Amino acid sequence: MHRNLKRLLIGLTSTLAAATLMTFGHPGDVSAKSTYTPKSLTVQFVPSSNASSIEAKAKPLEGLLQKQLHVPVKVSVSTNYNTIVEAMGSKKVDVGFLPPDGYVQAHKMNHAKVLLQALRYGVDEPSGKNNKKLVNYYRSMILVKKDSGIKSLKDLKGKKIAVQDTTSTAGYIFPVAELAKHGVNIKKDNIKTVTVTGHDQGVMSVVNGNTDAAFVFADARQIVQKDVKDVFETTKPLYLTNKIPNDTISVRGDMSPKWQKKISQAFIKIGKSKDGRKIIKSVYSHEGYAPAKDSTFNIIRKYDKQVKDAE
Repeated sequence: MHRNLKRLLIGLTSTLAAATLMTFGHPGDVSAKSTYTPKSLTVQFVPSSNASSIEAKAKPLEGLLQKQLHVPVKVSVSTNYNTIVEAMGSKKVDVGFLPPDGYVQAHKMNHAKVLLQALRYGVDEPSGKNNKKLVNYYRSMILVKKDSGIKSLKDLKGKKIAVQDTTSTAGYIFPVAELAKHGVNIKKDNIKTVTVTGHDQGVMSVVNGNTDAAFVFADARQIVQKDVKDVFETTKPLYLTNKIPNDTISVRGDMSPKWQKKISQAFIKIGKSKDGRKIIKSVYSHEGYAPAKDSTFNIIRKYDKQVKDAE
């Protein structure tokens, strides 16, 4: 009798578990919960340069998006690269202009789905000038002063380097991973890192002599050239990394398929319009947007692992 009762209980437990999965989906299966229909939309950017400047430039997007989506839109800038991921996870932000590593982290926690990837004009180095080719990637560079005496990656041992948040793809992940490949460990080779907010601040830390080098996107010197006329004459890229997938426009994990499509179409249309392109170009040098897929960012996952292994 006890055996029969035990079998009955096991059977009931299995049936209930199966029913629960059928009804609610697997806990990690975001697609089973993609039902959110926004009554208003919160859009957030990361502070890749001066946060107040980015917000001022991005604010006009509110009107353009409202016109496309017919709901109120609020645009803001996160305090750093981590808070935007957290905000999307807690459903305080609906749409995030996530850098590659930020997207990977948000996706891992089932809080984000990538919709679009930015298109930018490519950059020729060491000149730092844009070319005429639209690309869906960029690179990170290690910037130093031309008269610093730093000629190789091994010369960075014992030096002071300006970095972004540890989740910044160009400002930390890629240069750290590739330095490790060349036998330079940022944690063990007496290197002092100084965290700055914004790639413009990374460039300025080198220009002002506050650090010996900086991890910045190529070519962040363009941002400060207006104020530092000779920045290209006095600094140089010591090293350029492999290609990094461009920034994403991603949405919170429970966004409905209908709204994913509406948001994608709105940003693509805005990127093709004269006023829209002017705005997105002034914010992040974006020239438009193209559909994206998650597998494109597997290279980021690989580099994340390499950085963790090196620590």
